[in-house]
Amino acid sequence: MVKAPGTLLVVATPIGNLADLSPRAREALARAAVIAAEDTRHTRVLLQATGVATPLLSLHAHNEPQRVPELLERLAAGEDVALVSDAGTPLISDPGFELVRRAAQAGFAVQAIPGPSAITAALAVAGLPVQRFCFEGFLPARAGERRAALARLAHEPRTLVFFEAPHRIRAMLADLAAELGADREAVVARELTKAHETLYRGTLGELAARAQREENFARGELTLVVHGAAAAAQAVDDAELRRTMQILLRQLPPGRAAAAAAQLTGATRAAAYALATGGGRQPGRSEPPPDEEEMP
Repeated sequence: MVKAPGTLLVVATPIGNLADLSPRAREALARAAVIAAEDTRHTRVLLQATGVATPLLSLHAHNEPQRVPELLERLAAGEDVALVSDAGTPLISDPGFELVRRAAQAGFAVQAIPGPSAITAALAVAGLPVQRFCFEGFLPARAGERRAALARLAHEPRTLVFFEAPHRIRAMLADLAAELGADREAVVARELTKAHETLYRGTLGELAARAQREENFARGELTLVVHGAAAAAQAVDDAELRRTMQILLRQLPPGRAAAAAAQLTGATRAAAYALATGGGRQPGRSEPPPDEEEMP
């Protein structure tokens, strides 16, 4: 009788407090034939605390290409393989992508065992908009590259989430204030779920100054949550607006085309209407009147 192939179990582990390991995650770690861990020494502490004796195998950024074939063979032999990172959900700024991708391509079942994540934990307590957000992980360590990356995000309207190393947090906050604006609201979450959990709230300028004064600011695991750009600060691509208006004017009168273009590009209706009419608006009128939508 041919044995059914195994399952790759992608298991989220605590980001600090070991009590956050779910019963389902513990059961998955216990039933796996092997646990592929980012740092076996770190994961061994978790296993000892929870009474799990499953063998460990290292899987990190430097050996993942070599480890994947071995783990795929074990899946093919019917063994379940658990994948964990040092903390939180695997693959999120952690190794494991190649293993998951190749296991899925090979037709093996890949199952998520969800749980802690510093991203969602920080968003939940930040008090900043969470309906839409983007995760940028760790930005480049080199100052010039980091500033360039932040400049590209200066007009991003969604809430921004970053990870940062303790020894770079002061430089990161200074660059954030310089590129995104010192008045932008932000929160630095330090040591989430741990004994010394601390939330620093304020503007980027205030946080950058505080980081320079306080030693503890640069200690432990750090997650940054930054308010997105205000709608008025969002850049409008003039070329995109012109192309959009050219297309819409083939089917719609100027007023309707301007209203549609404003929704599609983020431009004001007045700016779109000015393009439609060659800039010839009547003095004192900043917006086309409602009935202009019916004008030919």
